[in-house]
Amino acid sequence: MLNVDAISLFYGAAQALRDVSLTAEAGKVTCVMGRNGVGKTSLMRAIIGHQPIRSGKIEWAGHDMSGLPPHARAARGVAYVPQGREIFPLLSVRENLETGFAPLARPDRYVPDEIYDLFPVLKDMLARRGGDLSGGQQQQLAIGRALVTRPGLLVLDEPTEGIQPSVIKDIGRAIDYLRSKGSMAIVLVEQYFEFARDLADTFIVMDRGAVVMAGDRTSMVEKDVRKHMSV
Repeated sequence: MLNVDAISLFYGAAQALRDVSLTAEAGKVTCVMGRNGVGKTSLMRAIIGHQPIRSGKIEWAGHDMSGLPPHARAARGVAYVPQGREIFPLLSVRENLETGFAPLARPDRYVPDEIYDLFPVLKDMLARRGGDLSGGQQQQLAIGRALVTRPGLLVLDEPTEGIQPSVIKDIGRAIDYLRSKGSMAIVLVEQYFEFARDLADTFIVMDRGAVVMAGDRTSMVEKDVRKHMSV
């Protein structure tokens, strides 16, 4: 289980997170919601180690990883799909997927067939350069690359942003499948209420760097959530 306990994060003198707490359990999807600029990505960067926290604690699988660098967290099963995808445009699809080998032991350095089952387009385009793929295909590649690492915790930062509806459905089905396996905790940052509502087991809503709403799926009241998501 991931346990984020009352963390605060600063960029210089500006405070981006204010005592934010979150939990994510294996076999469940935890959605982080809110409008742009409220601290959602800062929270994800804190979880994966790209930004140090000032106070609080981040525990994964019972171990405090608050001070660990990103590569050490990856070695412990934390995988990240960043906002904007950040695939390597000059590398082929196969080479992009193989960059996920870094935290793996040598016997595990192969791409599981499951990834091609989830995203068949990747198998069809293994030799194509990442930069030649459409936005939706690049998003599938970014998720596939994260799954190559066999994560126990998958962190997805707005995977539906700028993606065509058909691919959004594919991504939703993939997340639902990964949850159904019961072995992976999933943290999903999302601005589209319907997508988040359909996938969330638990949720938090953020505003101005703090959690303003939290609960399980049954307590998610649409009008209350939407007022913190509209511009």
